[in-house]
Amino acid sequence: MKHTDVETRAVDEAARNGHAEARAERGERGESGDWARAPERSNMLALRFIVMMGLVFGRHVTRLLLPPIALYFLLFAPAPRRHIKRYLFRAIGPKAGWLDGFRLLHAFASTVLDRVYFLRGRMDLFDVKISGNEPLDVELANGRGAFLLGAHVGSFEALGACKQQTHQRHLRLAMLMYPDNARRITGILNAIAVPELRPHVIALGRPHSMLELRDWLDGGGMGGMLADRTLPGGEDQPAHQRGNNIVLPFLGQPAVFNDGPFRLAALLRRKVFFMAGLYGGGARYDVRFDPLADFGERSSSPAEREQRIRAAVEAYVARLEAMCRAYPYNWFNFHDFWLEDAA
Repeated sequence: MKHTDVETRAVDEAARNGHAEARAERGERGESGDWARAPERSNMLALRFIVMMGLVFGRHVTRLLLPPIALYFLLFAPAPRRHIKRYLFRAIGPKAGWLDGFRLLHAFASTVLDRVYFLRGRMDLFDVKISGNEPLDVELANGRGAFLLGAHVGSFEALGACKQQTHQRHLRLAMLMYPDNARRITGILNAIAVPELRPHVIALGRPHSMLELRDWLDGGGMGGMLADRTLPGGEDQPAHQRGNNIVLPFLGQPAVFNDGPFRLAALLRRKVFFMAGLYGGGARYDVRFDPLADFGERSSSPAEREQRIRAAVEAYVARLEAMCRAYPYNWFNFHDFWLEDAA
């Protein structure tokens, strides 16, 4: 119990520091609709509370709290509820109702709780199936780094289960994040993770980001990034960091996606894999890998390079859409994704 108390105090302090930084940043910049600079208040509160409960009472007891937590957010978070409703209507159809919204929020709360145990190395608590990892095994065996592009789908931390596979126990993953989000979220996660599973973060948008990422990939590490949100940044940033916004059909409506992650992979000449740790309910997870693009060879012309980047973005969106339709309660993008509030 003494060890758990120390961890709980560390979680408290990390969360307080994160909220203090968020308030200071908002005071300097002014409020912004930019998701990368937003404090993501509900996510942080849920993460902090569930982490502390999970550490003290364990997974089985803490899971009893998830239904009331999901119901609370469904009833008293009108903006996320509005965005969830729009998403579910498109992923499931007009028949989607309150129960579907509850199931989505319950799945989200479950993955937040399970983060605690994935980062503690408690893989014995879960039934994890891994598929499509053979091409990734080849990259790891040859010491070549690659990009793993995920989405706000299921649990990215479920990737830790791959380390128990024979060919992937030496997998080294760096999370590519923007610094405003990185400080707040990883502060809590680092406080609970065992050293060998502690997330390594490369903060994008900084002067040394590209060199750090290149060295990490050259050393055989993987760069993981969630690519289902447009990237922040002004015209003063390099194109490979800012990227271009592309409008593509997604779940029946035009949506904006950013090609920045793919430009980064093309610039560093790496392979790109789609990755998702789908939550199947209870203790079940399905970790999937799917090759998206191979930028290992230099394009013969700028026009060809642009075509390859565009094709990679379209392939990513197609896989994400198929996954949302097959597993509609796994997409946790609770913001105005289709930009309908502004309209």
